[in-house]
Amino acid sequence: MSNPVLDTLADKANRLPLLPGVYIMLDEHGEVIYVGKAKKLKNRVSSYFHGDHLPKVAAMVDKVRDFNVIVAGSEFEALVLENSLIKRHKPHYNILLKDDKGYPFIRLDMKEEYPAMSIASRAGKDGARYFGPFGGRSQTRDIISTVSKALLLPDCSRKFPRDIGKERPCLNYHMGACAGWCLKDSDAEDYRRRMAQAALILDGKSNELIGDLKSQMEQAAEELRFERAAELRDRLRAIEGLANKQRVIATAFADTDAVGFCRGAKSCFTVLHFVDGSLVGKDIEMMDEPLEEDAEALSGLVRQYYTAHRGGWPKSILLPVEIEDAADLEELLSQTSGRRIYIETPKRGERMRLIESAALNAREEIQRRTTLAQRRSKTLEWLQKALELENFPRRIEAFDISNLGATGIVAAMTVHVDGKPLKRDYRKFRMRDLDGPDDYASMYQAVSRRFKHYVDNDEKFADLPDLLLIDGGDVHAGVAEQALSDLGLTVPVFGMVKDDRHRTRALIRSDGREIGIKGNQAVFSLVGAIQEETHRFAIEYQRSLRSEGFASKLDAIPGVGEKRRADLIKSFKSVKAIREANLSQLALVVPKNTAKAVFDYFHKEESSCASSQEAPEDAD
Repeated sequence: MSNPVLDTLADKANRLPLLPGVYIMLDEHGEVIYVGKAKKLKNRVSSYFHGDHLPKVAAMVDKVRDFNVIVAGSEFEALVLENSLIKRHKPHYNILLKDDKGYPFIRLDMKEEYPAMSIASRAGKDGARYFGPFGGRSQTRDIISTVSKALLLPDCSRKFPRDIGKERPCLNYHMGACAGWCLKDSDAEDYRRRMAQAALILDGKSNELIGDLKSQMEQAAEELRFERAAELRDRLRAIEGLANKQRVIATAFADTDAVGFCRGAKSCFTVLHFVDGSLVGKDIEMMDEPLEEDAEALSGLVRQYYTAHRGGWPKSILLPVEIEDAADLEELLSQTSGRRIYIETPKRGERMRLIESAALNAREEIQRRTTLAQRRSKTLEWLQKALELENFPRRIEAFDISNLGATGIVAAMTVHVDGKPLKRDYRKFRMRDLDGPDDYASMYQAVSRRFKHYVDNDEKFADLPDLLLIDGGDVHAGVAEQALSDLGLTVPVFGMVKDDRHRTRALIRSDGREIGIKGNQAVFSLVGAIQEETHRFAIEYQRSLRSEGFASKLDAIPGVGEKRRADLIKSFKSVKAIREANLSQLALVVPKNTAKAVFDYFHKEESSCASSQEAPEDAD
């Protein structure tokens, strides 16, 4: 049925120019609900008003009553304008980084008589030095405390020079964590020197400070001022430990930032800050799943993060996927920062490992902040979208065939509901009337028998699956589809295609079209688990039948009960191996009298056969 509002908007969109610009979606109250940029306004905006969309996009479009556009002189201008409009309007359907939590700085004003490190919400223009920003106030407090202890600076609430000589030194002094600056004879110049050293550490210049302290220590030793040399040695060790272990360096001077992005029950944007290959900081942003594809979403996130949330800039920003506007984004960030910034998408090597680390952090954060049920539901939503299924795949059934000669062909069926195995609904089938191993005929028979029960209203097979997975390729999937068609049923069928490590790498239709799943870790894990579980169930059934065959032959031997039989099967694996074993080998598994009974049973059988074969010759 035609929608007059969408028809009107579609007609308006079709009259837009094929030029770069920004489009602004408005609701019935004229409020801005979404802002986007386009290389060609006509193509991008008109795409919203025809065809099917993902649920979140459809929800946004359903609220659109009008839109405005701003034509830009270039794609770069469109990018800058989009960024500005998102900051101004904070539209409901755009990805929005949270501004309220803040990224604090460490403030240090060396003009004061007794400078002190403090936390500031933003960098001011008051002549003081600001280091950061850091990931949070707790992290910032830890940095101040760690630097203070390394340099024996005060980390208490006392104010200087106001509180000098007024009270006894606090516990930090008695524990050796502070030089006791509140004592009457404290050295104000030494205090300032140490605070200047703290600034070097926060500036990322620990090596420069370490070199200077080593020179002072060696000079003091040469002048036989051993107490001073020992004091410098202890301070040097503390600072070296700080540089090597704590890595307390302002992220404003990071060399490389690695960006990670992961979609789950929630989506997560992660930035890891690296200095000389060492991780020195991490920022995490959780959000609802964006409307945009990964590349476009990342472009917007990176833009917002670095222009609104950062006081300093890396040399390189590593992204997990290539973005179309990388050159424009580089120019924007370089102009904003006043220095050259590079955006890269590494494919291999150490820099690729940094990207993988960022992605892992994003996945782990989603795992931590969402329930297992939420993650499973989102995984199945992705599966529905990727496979273009009409129904949500709540119930998934999977089939696998296991062969052991012409008479040992079995099929196993597993059932997963809401992503979890439902073992009470598992079924197994022993193939009938087959001349030899035939995977295709076996699959046809197994699927036919399972769904014939459904057609016959068998309560044990009453539920029809939303998705059928077959262990094998497109031909296997086609055979299963034919079995369903012959019964007048329609169920989506896909084959599970394995890689060289026997893991399911893709799903395949009967027409040969593959749907890769390795790009989505959650779907890859779910389908792989279903494939492995179905294979396990088939193999276990196969082994149980083999054990029954063993048992029927071994039960005839006097003295071989259930335990002895199990021991023999476990050790020799087959009746043939038991028959060929000598008395000593059998005695290693069962008692000697039982071993002799087993040996005599098989060898008497052979002697009897030999006698019957020789009889005609004796008769001659």
